Amino acid sequence: MVQKNIAVVTGASSGIGAATARRLATEGFHVVAAARRADRLDALVAEIGADATAITCDVTADDSVAALAAAVGELGAPVTLLVNNAGGARGLDPVEAGRVADWQWMYDVNVLGTLRVTHALLPALEASGAGTVVTIGSTAAFTVYEGGAGYAAAKHAQTALVGTLRLELAGRPVRVIEIDPGMVHTEEFALNRFGDQAKADAVYAGVREPLVADDIADCVTWVATRPHHVNVDRLVVRPIAQAAQHKVVRDR
Repeated sequence: MVQKNIAVVTGASSGIGAATARRLATEGFHVVAAARRADRLDALVAEIGADATAITCDVTADDSVAALAAAVGELGAPVTLLVNNAGGARGLDPVEAGRVADWQWMYDVNVLGTLRVTHALLPALEASGAGTVVTIGSTAAFTVYEGGAGYAAAKHAQTALVGTLRLELAGRPVRVIEIDPGMVHTEEFALNRFGDQAKADAVYAGVREPLVADDIADCVTWVATRPHHVNVDRLVVRPIAQAAQHKVVRDR
C-alpha cells in the first residue's frame, strides 16, 4: 500500500508530463504516471523509483480512463492532485483548408480527455478533503493566431471547461487551477504537430531561452503546494523572448 498522497499526471511519457512527474516525486507525492506509451512510462518510473507507478492510459478512450481510476483506487492512499497534461496540436492549416480529422483529434485529447479524467478522479479528489486539479492549457486558450484555429478552438474549450468546473465546485474541498504556457521547447510537441523535424526546429529557431518542460513542472509544483485555501486560478507563463503570441524576439 502506498503511504504518500497520490498525484496523477496524464501525458507523462515525455515533455511537461514527465518533468512534472519527476518534480512531484521530489515534493513528497507518490506519482501515478499515465500515458499511452508503456515503455516510456516504465523507463520514467524506473528513474523515479518507489515513489512512482506507471499506468497505461489513453485519455481518448472511456474504458481506459475508467481502468486508470480503478488502478489508482487500488493503491490505497488519498488522491490529492490531478495534473491534466495530456494534449497536443496537429497541423498549422488555415480554416479554409482545415482537416476535420485533426480538429477532432485535438478536441478529443485536449477537451474530452480533460473531461474524462477529471470526471473519473473527482470523487477521490473530493474524498481526500484537500484535492487539486491542475490543467495545462496554453496561451492559445485566449489568443488566436493564423493557422492555429483548430488548436486555439480546443484550448478555448478546455479553458471554458476549467472555469466552469471551478464555479461548480465552489464550497467543496477541490481547487481548480489552470496553467497556460506560451512557447515551450520540448522534444515532441512541435514534431507531433508538423510531423517534420525541420519544421519543428524552425518554431524555436533564434529564440533565446524558450521555456522548457522543467519550467512548467516548477509552476505545477508551486501552485499545487500552496496552502489549500490558496487557489491560483490561472497562471500565464512565457519566455521573456515572447511578449505575446505574435511577438517573439529571434536572434537572426
